[in-house]
Formats: sequence, C-alpha cells, structure tokens
Amino acid sequence: MQETQYLIVGASHAALSALQAIRMQDAEGSVTVVTRDDALPYSPTVLPYVVSGRSAPERVALKDGAWFEKNKVGFIRGAAVTAVDATAKRAKLSSGEEIAYGKLLLATGAAPLLPPIPGLKDVKFHVLRTLDDAVGLHAALPQTKQAVVLGAGLVGMHAAENLAKAGAQVTVVEMQPRVLAGYFDAEASAIIEAAFAAKGVKLMLGAKVSRCNTAGKTVRVTTDGGATLDADLLLVAAGVAPVTDYLAGSGVDIDRGILVDDSMRTSVDGIWAAGDVAQAKGFYDGAKTLNGILPEAVEQGKIAGMAMAGDPTVKPYPGGVPLNTYTFFGQQAVSVGSQNEGEVVRKEADAKRYLKIVMQGNCLTGIFGINVAFDPGVMWEIILRRIDLGSVREAFIADPQKTARGIMSRTWR
Repeated sequence: MQETQYLIVGASHAALSALQAIRMQDAEGSVTVVTRDDALPYSPTVLPYVVSGRSAPERVALKDGAWFEKNKVGFIRGAAVTAVDATAKRAKLSSGEEIAYGKLLLATGAAPLLPPIPGLKDVKFHVLRTLDDAVGLHAALPQTKQAVVLGAGLVGMHAAENLAKAGAQVTVVEMQPRVLAGYFDAEASAIIEAAFAAKGVKLMLGAKVSRCNTAGKTVRVTTDGGATLDADLLLVAAGVAPVTDYLAGSGVDIDRGILVDDSMRTSVDGIWAAGDVAQAKGFYDGAKTLNGILPEAVEQGKIAGMAMAGDPTVKPYPGGVPLNTYTFFGQQAVSVGSQNEGEVVRKEADAKRYLKIVMQGNCLTGIFGINVAFDPGVMWEIILRRIDLGSVREAFIADPQKTARGIMSRTWR
C-alpha cells in the first residue's frame, strides 16, 4: 500500500494552490495528487474555448509531468477516490488500490446536476464539466443543425453561443424569467438576451421542461406550456453539485458541500477541503455557502495548504465574494460581489452598456457592468479588504476604474 504525508484529491486550481503552499513550507514531505480525470490538470474556465476550437485540448494543461517531478509530487490520474477511512487515514481508489495519508485535502470539485425530467436519462444528451465533455461537444458541432440547451447560466450561454456560431439553430430553455439570473438584474440580463436574439438564438424564459423522449434520430423536448422542440443535440446545463459521494461513512460533515472552518478544516481531524466542493463562510453574513469561482478556489486552496503544512503565517479565510466575467459575441459582462448588501449609488443602462455600483456606507459591496471598463480583480480586493472609500467616494462613483487603480497603487502591499 502506498503511503504519503499529504494526499490531495483533485488537480485543478484549489489543489494546485494548496500544493504550492505546502511546498513553500515543506519542501521534502511526500505529496501525492490523485484525480479522476485522465488528463493533466486544466482549468474548467478553458472548456468553452475547447468547445469552440480556439484551444486545443492537448495545450490547456496548467502543469505538466515535468513540473510534478520537479516538485517531487506523485501524480495519479484517471483514478477516482471511492471511499475515505478517516480513522485508519486511508483512501480507496477506483482501481482498488489504497493510499495511506497523514493529511488529506479534498478538492474534488462539482459535477453536473441532472434535473428530474421524465425521460431525460433515456435520451442522448451532453453536459459540459470536464475536458472529455468539451472534446465531445466540439466533435458534435459540425453535425448539429438543431440544438436545445437546458439552462441559461454561464455554461449554457457559452454553449449556446458556440452552437450558434457553428451554424446551428439554438433554443435555450430556462426556468428563471431571465438569463444569468444569479449574476445580473433584469436590465443587465436584457442586454445579453438582445445580443443572443440578434444572432438567431431563441430564448424560452420562464419555461420548464416536462418531458424528453426520442423521436426518430432526434431528441424531442416538451415544455410545460405544451411546446415541442426537436434537436439533434441536447445540452443539459442546469447547474452543478459538489462531488461528495465517496465520503459516505467517513464522518465528514456535509450540507450542500463539505463544511469547513476558516482554515478549510473539515469536521474530521486531518482532513481539509477547498474549491467547488467546500461550503465555507460567506463574506457578507458569515453563513456557510458554496462559491464555485476560480479566485476562491485559489484562495481556499492556499489557506488549506498552509494550514496542512503548519505555516505560521496562514490567515483565516475572509469569506466568499462572488466574481464572474463573461464574454459573449465580443462583448463583456462582469459581476463582482452582491446586489443586495447595501444601496445602489449609481445605475445606468442603455442598449449595449450597463453599470451598477452598490455600497454599504463607504464600503463597496458590489459592482456590475456590461461593456464598461473596470478591473474585476481589483474590485474584488476592495470588497474583501473592506476599504473605506469615504475620502474618494464621489470620485469612485464617477470613475470606478481610475479611482480603484489609484487605491491599488497606494495600498496594495
């Protein structure tokens, strides 16, 4: 049986960030990374570009084999962890092998949710969460003439755009009354909806699928309003859920995800969790929440790695702040923070441009834009650091990008 001091399950941003933090503190302790993907580490954010063909799947790796060797890390791919014995400190792999660990990080990410639609499991459909999914969807584009996408979140809208650009007639079916409802208000969503409509994408909003079935060589989707849609490609993009099934009987506390404290520790000694699988403190109210975005995965992974290696400089997790950037048909939408924590101090919109700034007192709590220039990473930091904007409040509201850059140059250390 293999033994390792640090076992990291998963190989994307949270896992790699933790690994680098461990190596900063402990250069020699044995580290093993295990991933269910039969590929080198990659970012989920690259998948739309693999679908479109802009990025070749063999060129999207975040790290290569030489990097793992240089950092003295064992890398096992194509092997899922199927069970964790927390008492014996052992993890069982899908291959039947077991690995004994000293400390364990769970960075297993999330998997697509399949809505309980009658007939869905009996028809052919695509999802988009892994590199294999992206490769399969890219291969299907040239043969697709009629496509139906279930869900108008980021994944669904990215896929709809790629399908439309490939020449398919695309219909997006969404239960919410607008697209990207988790990120933008109605006015902002309307700008995005108009851009898709202009490219021939049909949006069925406030609609629910009641049934799927095979109709000859196509899939027939029936809505609760009685509409029928025939498609030679069906993509299900109805959200994701953390992958936690392998923890049955482990004693690790799970709500919607793996519950963690401010150092990413789980309820079981010697086990940490980070990234999409972790349910950690929210920034605004402290309630445990899932925040599956890249910057949070990196931050959580860093904190977990530092804690695992006993780094005395580790700081507690400040709480999750949403951040999403979304490019569509050459336009850009950005969502940072919360729309509901504070008052709207500026809001303006026209057919192609939108800006909304939300503040609580003199602190920024949210900023949202479409085709407006500001640095999302800088705004994210201003929110996280609770920077008092009192002395520059009016200047910030008038020109958030210029003012934020000035703050960054003076205070970032």
